[in-house]
Amino acid sequence: MQYHIIDSHTHVYPDKIALKAADSIGKFYDINMNLDGSISTLLRVMEESGVSQSLICSAALTPDRVENINNFIHATVQAHPEKLMGLMTLHPGMEDPLAEVERCLEMGLKGVKLHPDMQKFALDDDICHKMYAACEGRCPMLLHTGDKRYHYSNPDMVPRILDKFPALTLICAHMGGYSEWDMAARCLKDTNVYVDCSSTFFALERERVLELFQLFGEDRILFGSDYPMWHVGREIETLLSLGLSDTALNKIFSGNILKILP
Repeated sequence: MQYHIIDSHTHVYPDKIALKAADSIGKFYDINMNLDGSISTLLRVMEESGVSQSLICSAALTPDRVENINNFIHATVQAHPEKLMGLMTLHPGMEDPLAEVERCLEMGLKGVKLHPDMQKFALDDDICHKMYAACEGRCPMLLHTGDKRYHYSNPDMVPRILDKFPALTLICAHMGGYSEWDMAARCLKDTNVYVDCSSTFFALERERVLELFQLFGEDRILFGSDYPMWHVGREIETLLSLGLSDTALNKIFSGNILKILP
């Protein structure tokens, strides 16, 4: 059976810095990057792997970079409107996240990506509240969650965010907690968050992946490759090898993400 595949988690960079940016991410995680982070390479591997669309993003490490990055994401989507959709970045140090959210949604961007470990803020810090308030009821937020080396993105913070912002749509990347999968399973299973499967298959045994899929359920899981960390074709092959039903695969590959995008 052929599936409509949307890669819900990819990172892209301007050509002149793409390789350097991808290498920097590889060093941050101590992982050899599979690809170079350029838009042309993303489009090529999408074509090779049967991916219809990708959701692209990039995180602003400082508040002054937010607008330029969002303009780059918008321009990239505009250049490839049938293939790409975009997420904006925000930073808790910026003065008016609501204005930037409204500007970017007007431009056609679909939501927000935050990476607390790289941006160096705790997900449940009060300084983040203005970002959550700006997105609540307007657009989803894709959060990097989990890393044993840091406290910024621990999955156990997410329920506290939802207590304050119950109408906020959250996607917790990496099955809810990169290298903190046990914490994610414990703290997120009874919430309404979505998770994506990016940067998970390489680290976990098949049985553990299936346990997490069963825990979160087919209605809450999104497919994502974390390009340029991994080749989307191999991520698709791994997902297909899990023995899930066609109904589940259709939801995970595209149905769930299309349901929550504005």
